[in-house]
Amino acid sequence: MGGRHRPRTSWSQARALAVEVGEWAARRAGEWTANVGLDGALGATTADDVIAPMALPAFDAAAMDGYAVCGEGPWTVVARQLAGQQESPTPLTQGEAMEIATGALAPKGTTAVLPYEAAHRQDRTVSGEITQGRHVRWTGEEIALGDTVVPAGREVTSAALGMLAGLAVDRVRVARPTVLPLVTGDEVLSAGLPEQGQVRDAIGPMLPGLVRWAGGEPLPGLAVTDDRAALRTILRALSDPGPSDDAPPCVIAVCGASSAGPADHLRSVLSDLGAQTVVDGVACRPGHPQLLARFGTDDAPGPVVVGLPGNPYAALVAALTLLVPVLCAATGRADPSLAAPERARLDFGDAPRPAAGQDTRLIAVRVREGIAYPLGGDSPGNLRGAALADALAVLPPNEEEAEEVALISLPR
Repeated sequence: MGGRHRPRTSWSQARALAVEVGEWAARRAGEWTANVGLDGALGATTADDVIAPMALPAFDAAAMDGYAVCGEGPWTVVARQLAGQQESPTPLTQGEAMEIATGALAPKGTTAVLPYEAAHRQDRTVSGEITQGRHVRWTGEEIALGDTVVPAGREVTSAALGMLAGLAVDRVRVARPTVLPLVTGDEVLSAGLPEQGQVRDAIGPMLPGLVRWAGGEPLPGLAVTDDRAALRTILRALSDPGPSDDAPPCVIAVCGASSAGPADHLRSVLSDLGAQTVVDGVACRPGHPQLLARFGTDDAPGPVVVGLPGNPYAALVAALTLLVPVLCAATGRADPSLAAPERARLDFGDAPRPAAGQDTRLIAVRVREGIAYPLGGDSPGNLRGAALADALAVLPPNEEEAEEVALISLPR
């Protein structure tokens, strides 16, 4: 296969190509778009602009307990208005006041609300200093009827759910591209202590959280042996389902089988099945034996295949390089891995700095006050550093002493 000497795409170019593939996959967006209740929308991506069906506030309301007053004081208290009363109160005229609770309907003619603590009352007469319009929440002053409150392509956060509920939006159209993990390897166990020659699967448990972080929907993973025919059979079924089958996933994440070893069949199987390979290896450490391919055509897009290395930290780097950008571009969502501070000064302290080379290097770091401190524990098979890290520092190729480096955020 000559995989060790195969030309590889640069790390930054691979991420850009992943965005292009995600935008191509977005033509299938209707297959993973659904109208869901708010209890099922958290973390998904809005498929359309969400429009306010009502104003906020929906009515003029008191923002303080006190007196709604009309004109200049002193004022005569003529009534009381409590929160929850739905009948419109009698309008106020010049010199009149209405005792009012926070959140209650403000009567027509209200100039301001005079809080209790600023009021002096004697019998039915109240006086105090006011500022016109003060302590009243006026109809639509926060959100107007018809405003776009959440644009398409945004993550539905907890705060967004609260806002939508307050606006009486009970359902929202969201996009959640589906991701099916295929964990390959005869030596991989999903439970129990591994015996000699066996390893526990660390990539399968890592992927669901990462997929959700990027706005995707993880499907139950499948274990696949190192048999070429088995991998070909399942990829063929996923890429070309029958008319009565469910729609294929947006992304098939193949864990392992992407290198050039005797049991790494992914490339040849994809070639057999007519997939178009977009990225065949990336010039980064760890994670260089990663792969990006797509089934289908421009007129009839099929699933995207992301090949992840079998070593867990290398697989994490590859997922951040290819899988996350594909998912985000498929929904128009901002890439959360780019949410870290843009750059930081790298401080190795007494630890040796990695030798410069032709590959981009990604190392686990903890960031404090603009300084990134490498944690170690980030060899291709070791997730210890990443488990404790705030971000990955991106060391560009062929640079011995880069004073500042870019940072890539990690899912929590």
